[in-house]
Amino acid sequence: MLSYRHAFHAGNFADVLKHHVLVHVLNYMARKDKPYTYVDTHSGAGLYSLRSESAGKNREYENGIGRLLKNAPSALDDYLQVVTACERFGEDLYPGSPEVARQLLRVQDRGFLYELHPSDSAILADHFSGDRRFRTEQSDGFAGLLAHMPPASRRGVVLMDPPYEIKTDYQAVVEALVKAHRCFATGTFMIWYPVVDRARISDMLTQIQQSGIRRVQRFELGLSPDTEGRGMTSSGMIVVNPPYTLKAEMDVLLPDLAARLSEQGCWVSEDVVGE
Repeated sequence: MLSYRHAFHAGNFADVLKHHVLVHVLNYMARKDKPYTYVDTHSGAGLYSLRSESAGKNREYENGIGRLLKNAPSALDDYLQVVTACERFGEDLYPGSPEVARQLLRVQDRGFLYELHPSDSAILADHFSGDRRFRTEQSDGFAGLLAHMPPASRRGVVLMDPPYEIKTDYQAVVEALVKAHRCFATGTFMIWYPVVDRARISDMLTQIQQSGIRRVQRFELGLSPDTEGRGMTSSGMIVVNPPYTLKAEMDVLLPDLAARLSEQGCWVSEDVVGE
């Protein structure tokens, strides 16, 4: 479970989808002056070098942020602004979700970042040292999430993106969502998932549909249709209580992104559960 390192995948097409949705949600939360709480259950190291040996192994960023920095639709402007802001730390750096949040949370907001991998947790803690808006912790993010439900602010955003290296992660993320939603039904919950085995994603969606949770949307972006071979062909975001602005934007953005990133690009934008 502790072998996964996001540094090998930073900036790939899955990150483009995940971080664009995260930027959209956090910017929407900032429309109100009232503070909100952000919880990231699997934070990683927070910031990644695309020149590192890890990133260079498969060069996944070339089919993601690498294609978009000079040729992107205007709908990605806010996301790309977050990415390019990382230049102040050095060249060719890509933000993980904690750094996205660090740029967008306001002084009145609070963030709680969980990462179990000891090396990545240490890097994360160092990057956020001195930032009083955030607390980092090397522990199980699902347990940490439930400790904050409901948040004192009564406004909140949760991102769950476990590595799914062990099969139980698929069940664990649904169980965490159901428990957290039971305590905080008005929060915005985001679940990232890889499409490696479509049956597992279908099972996740069925469980969420049967849970009684309302207002659920799903967005997918892929480089190719599903295949029986090994490897991730698409990835997705399940969003509970999404901003009302999100789906209309994704309906237009996703087909454009899919075409820009791959000749076989594919996408999904749908309401899984209505009001």
